[in-house]
Amino acid sequence: MAKKVAVVAVGGNALIKEKGKQSVPDQFAAASETMGYIAAMIEEGWDVVVTHGNGPQVGFILRRSELSLHELHPVPLDYCGADTQGAIGYMFQQSLHNEFKKRGINKHAVTVVTQCLVDRNDTAFTNPTKPIGSFLDEATAKKRMAEEGKHFMEDAGRGWREVVASPIPQEIVEASAIKNLIENDFVVIGVGGGGIPVVENEDGDLVGTAAVIDKDFASSLLAREIRADLLLISTAVEKVAISFNKPDQKDLDRMTVAEAEKYITEGHFAKGSMLPKVQAAILFLKAGGKQALITDPPNITNALAGKTGTWIVP
Repeated sequence: MAKKVAVVAVGGNALIKEKGKQSVPDQFAAASETMGYIAAMIEEGWDVVVTHGNGPQVGFILRRSELSLHELHPVPLDYCGADTQGAIGYMFQQSLHNEFKKRGINKHAVTVVTQCLVDRNDTAFTNPTKPIGSFLDEATAKKRMAEEGKHFMEDAGRGWREVVASPIPQEIVEASAIKNLIENDFVVIGVGGGGIPVVENEDGDLVGTAAVIDKDFASSLLAREIRADLLLISTAVEKVAISFNKPDQKDLDRMTVAEAEKYITEGHFAKGSMLPKVQAAILFLKAGGKQALITDPPNITNALAGKTGTWIVP
């Protein structure tokens, strides 16, 4: 039987379900639950690459770094990404190992620390918009802007935060390694947090950069590069909806690329929420992908059986 390869982009609720449960044991419990849904998918015959977000975890590292500056060096943003890829990968790997043992699945999961190439001339670098790190007062933020050359912005009345670029991903550096692992029957965890952002310098060498890459766009790019059969974006809702949170809200079972683009034009999808997920699916399908699916983790099995979720097709 031919392999069915899926890239499964796991949302933030895979690790932190509520604000009061953010400790490492809490995150591991949430990871184990989500990996149970992934294991069920693998049991049905799918070969899977799991990608994931890392926003809160990077925030925790940055905060610890800020609090310890009086005696330790700061942690650059690209290193925060690498740290979280390893830590979250460890949680996912162990959870999958335990699930495979329970289910009698003869597979192993591996984590690939993944770099994502971006264009150093991407206009996003001249217009940073992605907030990271702690909230600061205006005076401290402006002082750091002057002394360190960083960018800070006021964030919805809650204080000032550093902002970094969110460039468009161009290439998953380790895509061929991920493809080889999948072809050799491994389950792969990769492209954590959208990948560690790197640029090419004047000599063509890779250099880490302070940026945040959208996880769904990077997952879509990986799915294109390894020619996956399915891009599955797991999020906090069972189905995509138009007129979300309005009296005429309508949940969607299926939409074509043309319909999805029409809904985007009409402003149905929120910029920091559903919009990038739908856009990521469109990019995958326009590049030759067969189908994309958006649903929440508990409904993955039912959605793959056609019972729920939102399918997006060419």
